[in-house]
Amino acid sequence: MSIELRHLRTLVALRDTGSLVEAADRVFLTQSALSHQIKELESRIGCPLFVRKTRPVRFTSAGNRLLRLADETLPRVHSAELDLQRLAGGESGRIFMAIECHSCFEWLLPAINQYRDGWPDVELDIASGFHFAPLPALGRGDLDLVITADPVDELGVHYFPLFSYEAQLALAKSHPLVEKEWLQPRDLAEEVLITYPVDRSRLDVFTSFLEPAAVEPKRVRHAELTTMIVQLVASGRGVACLPNWALHEYLQKDYLSVRSLGEEGIWPTLYAAVRKDQAEAAFMQGFVEVAKKTCFATLHGIVTAELD
Repeated sequence: MSIELRHLRTLVALRDTGSLVEAADRVFLTQSALSHQIKELESRIGCPLFVRKTRPVRFTSAGNRLLRLADETLPRVHSAELDLQRLAGGESGRIFMAIECHSCFEWLLPAINQYRDGWPDVELDIASGFHFAPLPALGRGDLDLVITADPVDELGVHYFPLFSYEAQLALAKSHPLVEKEWLQPRDLAEEVLITYPVDRSRLDVFTSFLEPAAVEPKRVRHAELTTMIVQLVASGRGVACLPNWALHEYLQKDYLSVRSLGEEGIWPTLYAAVRKDQAEAAFMQGFVEVAKKTCFATLHGIVTAELD
């Protein structure tokens, strides 16, 4: 026995219209073709589906059972078809993201809220407390988007530049280095450097400033939260390299001082990394545009990223 969707649609049309002629018009068949389809189905299941020569049509127990199946199945099929159309048109999808930038929640959460208003059919969530390398997980399909300042040549990953920012050194207002216009690597040789608890290969103060000059800080101390790092710096417990936009509010409140690393400063770029097969999807590009718009509307000191 094989019941097909076309059979269910025919029975619903017959129930709704009450006649073979009108049902045939609704499912775009001739009356003869519709009658043949019903007889074929009755032959498959081994019993009649409705009482002939009754108006409106009176269904048998078998016919009513198939109508219940149709009422359960056809709306779900229709909903799935609409979902597939939205997916094919780039209007629907999933964005399961991870964040390598500890300071990004300041602008990311407002961006997510705004994005959800414009793209309600996109499933969106943030992976928290992950204990894996996000970019390889992105390539495997475990994630759909990674916010990162450390692009690598991962196979099948596309990077959308969001913005560039200056990585600045935060100092206590009474720190002796405040007297300098800008800092050199050797200035940090006797300093306690406070960082997020991540590998130093992901910290610009090491990769772009200290390591090229073969300089090590006196000691490295870790703190999870930006506010905690700022409090430690302001109380003279050490110095820290943070994004200029993350330091702006503390400068406004006169909590600390900042200096550039090097005469020209260090200017990393923050990226939204996605798989190449999703880079052209409308829902993904929509998120990138909302993120950019939110960043430039709310963050101080950022600039448009230059494309390589």
